[in-house]
Amino acid sequence: MPFSTPARACGIDFGTSNSTVGWQRPGVDSLIALEDGKITLPSVLFFNFEERRPVYGRLALHEYLEGYEGRLMRSLKSLLGSKLLKSETTVLGSAMPFKDLLGLFIGQLKQRAEAVAERPFEEVVLGRPVFFVDDDPLADQEAQNTLVAVAHKLGFKDVSFQYEPIAAAFDYESGIDREELVLIVDIGGGTSDFSLVRLSPERRAVAERQDDILATGGVHIGGTDFDKQLSLQGVMPLFGYGSRMKSDAPMPTSTHLNLATWHTINAVYAQKSQLALQSMRYDIVDPTGIDRLFKLIEQRAGHWLAMQVEDSKIALTETSMRPIELRRIEPGLVAELTRELFENAIEPLLQRIRASVGQLLGNAGVTVEQVDTVFFTGGSSSIPALRQSVAAMLPNARHVEGNNFGSIGSGLAIEAQKRYG
Repeated sequence: MPFSTPARACGIDFGTSNSTVGWQRPGVDSLIALEDGKITLPSVLFFNFEERRPVYGRLALHEYLEGYEGRLMRSLKSLLGSKLLKSETTVLGSAMPFKDLLGLFIGQLKQRAEAVAERPFEEVVLGRPVFFVDDDPLADQEAQNTLVAVAHKLGFKDVSFQYEPIAAAFDYESGIDREELVLIVDIGGGTSDFSLVRLSPERRAVAERQDDILATGGVHIGGTDFDKQLSLQGVMPLFGYGSRMKSDAPMPTSTHLNLATWHTINAVYAQKSQLALQSMRYDIVDPTGIDRLFKLIEQRAGHWLAMQVEDSKIALTETSMRPIELRRIEPGLVAELTRELFENAIEPLLQRIRASVGQLLGNAGVTVEQVDTVFFTGGSSSIPALRQSVAAMLPNARHVEGNNFGSIGSGLAIEAQKRYG
């Protein structure tokens, strides 16, 4: 729809790994530069203890890696729908509800967007996954209600939602010249979301598009889950994962699972967790791995290691091998990561993704031959095994790659302009 003045409202894609803000303006790209001229703000929050202040995005990661004393938090979106959301954590010596952490980060998105726009935003369309929580409608609604409350507290007076894959569909639709039946495959940091949508140039101007959405679906699998499986299969065995106790039982895995999961890494530094590890140290047949684990915890290197795993996962989309040097833990120690190991580690997750796509097509009453286009978006959609896995289900469809980090934000901006003017 042509427009001659800037939109009143913005769209916010609060992502598990990266976030964007879209705002429709004549003749200008809709995505707002949020940090150092870049359209994404990594969804990272670091509390700098020395300077007693929160830091966000790339700067947060930089200060953490530079060795500033503090508390790093990533994957904040994963709190939505989790039991943690009703609890609190300790930050700078004070108790802070996890809900307030969400407010800090989303407030930063609003503040940076308003600084660029040189005006306040009081209306917003927030992106949301098809399911915040799988198979639990009450928890899913609670997650959305939490976002509404956070947004109102930040000064948004009118808050509405659009499914993230639908937003990506509207972004794709802005550039097509004929009608297409499109499967949107949005694989983000926390969820895999799918939509089957009928798109065309003529439909762009229509405000109510419900009849064009044939089906939506999704599963709570995303980039952080791929990181977790790569870590557990390729790295954690060096730190005792899979070790045998003298009773021949396997070593308890809670510490390894926490280390492999972004939003639970801090739990391994708790005194209770360390005491539990120490108590089992002498009951393990070979203590080599658990001794390395103690060094890792002593250095508080959990987030550092998780970043190495994430970097390796990204590198393995282009190359067949990506080792992680672990000499800070032990001279000569290397985790030998390969694409084959990674693909084997995530195959059970890919099976669930394929099942979700199959269910979506079944719900819509659409055969695989009827789908014209598969549109891939989201940072984790570039994993070769994932693309091949989904593409093989739809052999007749052409495959289109969106802006992995910007399609949703752009689509939300389109939706915000339609809804609020």
